[in-house]
Amino acid sequence: MVLALTVVVITRVISASDFAPATPETESPEPQERDYSKFKHDNPNHSRLPCLLCHRRETNSPLPTLPGSNGHLPCAGCHAEQFANSSGPMCSICHTDSQSGKLKSFPRLNSFNVKFDHSRHVRMGSVSCASCHRPSRGGVALSIPTGFNAHTTCFRCHTPSAKSGDQNISSCGLCHQPGRHVRTRVTAAAFHVGFSHAKHDKSEGLSCNECHRVRAGVARRLQVSAPQPLNHHASPSAFSCMSCHNGKRAFGGDDFSVCKRCHSGNAWHS
Repeated sequence: MVLALTVVVITRVISASDFAPATPETESPEPQERDYSKFKHDNPNHSRLPCLLCHRRETNSPLPTLPGSNGHLPCAGCHAEQFANSSGPMCSICHTDSQSGKLKSFPRLNSFNVKFDHSRHVRMGSVSCASCHRPSRGGVALSIPTGFNAHTTCFRCHTPSAKSGDQNISSCGLCHQPGRHVRTRVTAAAFHVGFSHAKHDKSEGLSCNECHRVRAGVARRLQVSAPQPLNHHASPSAFSCMSCHNGKRAFGGDDFSVCKRCHSGNAWHS
């Protein structure tokens, strides 16, 4: 499984007018009773704005930059009335104490999902599974970039102002879209049978493609196939451990004592 990115084009050009106070003709009225305890990306007035209006990327820092450091712009462009009162309810979105200016920590990702297309990335000559995944848990597993740390991996290519052809590939909207955040699984059933990626690597003449296939156009959790983690009882048409461990390619002859290579200790669960 690989966490990566599906290209979404943002065509709007950001100009100084984006930071100007909104006029009555363009500003949508904000009810005074609105809940300002939390910022809502899916608010109709927010969702129509380009991500780069508020989250300016000037470095490869994995933590996004919060807007508002410059006189509360661009937020004050629409919320001038609310910002006129330094003790107003809107201040609690970003501040633990608005009088001292103390800021809350950057919120956890919960109102955005992550989009990723493995098939788009494996077509790039400079990208392989190892570009995003590293040995983990003593070589048994491979890491999956998650949380803000995932930016460190992605930003190696998706640098500030980076483009692919004429497409901007640096914006938040390239990977994220409003909606419930679905976390990527970090374990697989195959890990319960004592499988180790460290023992199935180039030293054995193997690559990721020996066991995994990339499917285009499906949900992220289904984009990369895996063998059925059953050596002896997989369905006939399925790719499984037995595809290699068949007494010919591996586990030569009829010496079944070598089953201990996988079925040993607490790593094996029947």
